[in-house]
Amino acid sequence: MADKGRTKLKMLYIKEYLQKYSDEDTPVDVEELIEYLLEKDIECERKSVYSDVKTLKEYGMDISSVRSPKPGYALLSRDFEIPELRLLIDAVQAANFITPKKSKELIEKIGSLCSKNQARILEKQVYIDNRVKCTNEEIYYNIDIVNRAIQQNKQISFIYRKRRFDEAEETIINEDKEFTVSPYALIWSNDHYYLVSNNAKYDNLMHTRIDRMRKVEIFDMRSRSFSEVSPYKAFFDSADYSGKIFNMFSGDGNVFVQLFAVGRQFYPLVRANKEGAPKVIFKRFDGARKVGLIAKHRLRCTAEAAVFGHLIKNSV
Repeated sequence: MADKGRTKLKMLYIKEYLQKYSDEDTPVDVEELIEYLLEKDIECERKSVYSDVKTLKEYGMDISSVRSPKPGYALLSRDFEIPELRLLIDAVQAANFITPKKSKELIEKIGSLCSKNQARILEKQVYIDNRVKCTNEEIYYNIDIVNRAIQQNKQISFIYRKRRFDEAEETIINEDKEFTVSPYALIWSNDHYYLVSNNAKYDNLMHTRIDRMRKVEIFDMRSRSFSEVSPYKAFFDSADYSGKIFNMFSGDGNVFVQLFAVGRQFYPLVRANKEGAPKVIFKRFDGARKVGLIAKHRLRCTAEAAVFGHLIKNSV
């Protein structure tokens, strides 16, 4: 027998069903709503469903009575329109710092913001390319920890992984190093999330990629004031700083990559008037491999990318 006390939840379940299963192309009728309520152990009459739907309309839900493709109710608008959800999904796919596992989870959550039918259509339109994605599953917790440290004005410690080109062995080496820094801002730039902070050993700002940070912990020590290491006094202006700094590879000036396309691969030939070209390549082309030294300031590597034309010159 149905629990009479659960009738207080009836309108909430009707609201839930309309949000999940109805849209302008997929109306739901009263019989479907009554059947769903019975599954929730709630008995009701048709007229009470009509009354609840009317109340939901008065509450502000954009519910319409339709005749086609079948008689019933349709929720016509939501907080997010389908094109907006499409943009969110594309942004998740394009973000290198989001792991494949988390990308799938986020896309499913975005799909829950529309009806089941609309979510299926969105899913069919999703294109998963083979771009290099982050594999560090700690990144989401790290972002939260860093944000809390910034709010609390506390230092953080972490293990940072760098990629270095060994000229003698002509191979890429991963190096882990521990840092304790004063965090100031998180900035999204060039498909990566960066932490802007200060290492107490120096009187400047350093940039570290969030996806290469591991074992992030809040350190019980007050952060150094950013006014001591930057031109900002009242607050750290992330937008201003990003516009001035993050469109450049500081210290690696006048580095060029010449890309020769062969099938689905391209072959960058790096020329630089300074040391440090390998570092720039690893920043710009995260999937770079088969690195070979040509001359002191010239190297060659291969990576996968979408290439237009047969010869591209790109300043990095």
